[in-house]
Amino acid sequence: MAWMAWIAAIVVIATLTRNPFYLGLMIAIAAFVRWRWTTQLALPQVALLSPLRFSLLVVASAALFNMAMVHTGSNVLFVLPSWIVLLGGAWTLEALVYGALNGAALVSLFLGFSVLNHATSVRSVLRLIPRAFYPAAVVTSIAVSFIPTTLQQIEQIREAQAVRGHRLRGVRSWLPLTIPLLEGGMERALQLAEAMTARGFASGTPARERWSQWLALAGFVGVVVGWLLQIIWRQQGVGMALLVLGTLLVLAGLWRAGRRHSHTVYRAERWQLYDWLVVLGAGAAAMAYLLPWFERETLFYYPYPTLSWPLFDWRIGLATLGLLAPALS
Repeated sequence: MAWMAWIAAIVVIATLTRNPFYLGLMIAIAAFVRWRWTTQLALPQVALLSPLRFSLLVVASAALFNMAMVHTGSNVLFVLPSWIVLLGGAWTLEALVYGALNGAALVSLFLGFSVLNHATSVRSVLRLIPRAFYPAAVVTSIAVSFIPTTLQQIEQIREAQAVRGHRLRGVRSWLPLTIPLLEGGMERALQLAEAMTARGFASGTPARERWSQWLALAGFVGVVVGWLLQIIWRQQGVGMALLVLGTLLVLAGLWRAGRRHSHTVYRAERWQLYDWLVVLGAGAAAMAYLLPWFERETLFYYPYPTLSWPLFDWRIGLATLGLLAPALS
């Protein structure tokens, strides 16, 4: 749960701001936390591209794409003929900068989820799914468990083909591996489906399920209507009341649906001081961007029509340092 709060803060900040100072600070923090965890756990480098090369590729691709699509700005770098579809026109420095900032936001998300992947297991993440969605949690865990099994089967098939003198030289040479792999995967899937059906997977009392579904549906309708009342008809009071009521109905429906499924834990996770520090640091960072306590105009940076120097609030930057809490372990 502590890591969920941390990654939620990363997502909030990357969504709300395009200020290069805040994005750069968050990327530096996420990169440091990732380096801290990878060195502590002694994890091998298995990716095709290093995080640095991948980040540079994402930023460069986003910058070039934005330059090609948006021909606005006063600092023109070069001009392509107008008869070229989509690409024709002025390629500006402002479009390059804004595209790079969008790429930096994607890089921050990539680094954040990379840290989450290293620090938590799939099992611990699946345990956070509400009990009302236990069929989805079971299906997800099965799908995840199929990945290492499939990779192991690929290696076994390759070894068997190598013993027979088969070598992978082109696309056609992969056919002897593909057919046994598909046959094995389908056979395992059918066996698992038969076993789950025999054990009554996802079977329940229709009446209870119907009440839970109606509660959740009514809450969802209330949320949508309340949101429309606030946005379109400017009925802030009634809209907020419907939003709150709809949210409560959705939570009540999920809680009622989750009561039908028993939940046992072999060893309950205990929160330590480190977990509280991670949650408090992530909460402080997210609140600095969400609440109107500081200069919120510094969050918005728009380089059009003329490139300008971005603003910076040192209080927001100081609160962003709360994301460093996972590196304290």
